[in-house]
Amino acid sequence: MITAILMVTLVVADLGAAERAYAEWLGYQVTDRGIISTQQAADWNVSAVAGSRFVLLQSASGADVHLRLIERPPTEGFAAMRTHGWNSNEILVEDPAALERKFSTPDSPFRVIGPTATLGSNSSVIAMQALGPAGELNYFTRIPPEGGTFIKTPAQSFVDRSFIVVLGGPSMQAMRDFYGAVLGNPATPPYRSIVSVLQETLDLPKDTQTALALVPISPAFLIELDEYPPITTPRPRRADDLPPGMAMVSFTVEDLDARPLDWHAAPAVRREAPYNGRRAGIVLGAAGEWIELVERRIDK
Repeated sequence: MITAILMVTLVVADLGAAERAYAEWLGYQVTDRGIISTQQAADWNVSAVAGSRFVLLQSASGADVHLRLIERPPTEGFAAMRTHGWNSNEILVEDPAALERKFSTPDSPFRVIGPTATLGSNSSVIAMQALGPAGELNYFTRIPPEGGTFIKTPAQSFVDRSFIVVLGGPSMQAMRDFYGAVLGNPATPPYRSIVSVLQETLDLPKDTQTALALVPISPAFLIELDEYPPITTPRPRRADDLPPGMAMVSFTVEDLDARPLDWHAAPAVRREAPYNGRRAGIVLGAAGEWIELVERRIDK
């Protein structure tokens, strides 16, 4: 069973620009940088990625949740929220409105596409949506000190960690079945809601409602499942490469051997940060999303 979000991996065309955006505008700190080794690429079954530059970042709060940027060429036919897979990274912040004002300056690498507003049934939970330097979609969300319905942990720095990842796929039932039956994290019953950023991206009627469900992980993390309309498509991917955009989400689990899984990349011990000697493997979800499972225990 998934216990926490450990890392979100973004594929970016310009590593320097993406690093500056997250470091200078969001206060993220670089904790590691280097080149994806041949062994690491082989562990992921993506030989084309060997030799690619990467940066590992962490929020100013120091939370053990990481953002990994990997530099790869653009993939033809890809755009955020138009294809199946991981489509949005939701980040805890203290003041979305103040962040929106910061992003309004002409030199900002973040472009606001959803102004600050209440989110969901709890009027004290507010969020703003912005596209980042690589076209990635971020939600910047304030959870009140008393907590929200599912998430009980407010931001510990002006811009803090990822706490929700959003998956888009063609079948709600298939996504719910995968996280519940395969990974052991049951989803809530689906409900319908207006997702304005999706409507605008796909040019849908303003009253279009999207089926949503939530996969609670802990009081600090969850996964949102969005059932995308038929005009969306599977994500294009070059041979032996990572998916473009929000490529992969890494989650911790107690025991990689607890459930029979169909591994896309079999578990292997990883020495580099943030794995630090733990086993990790990759499975593909019902929407084609790449899910990296990292064992909590250390393999000595």
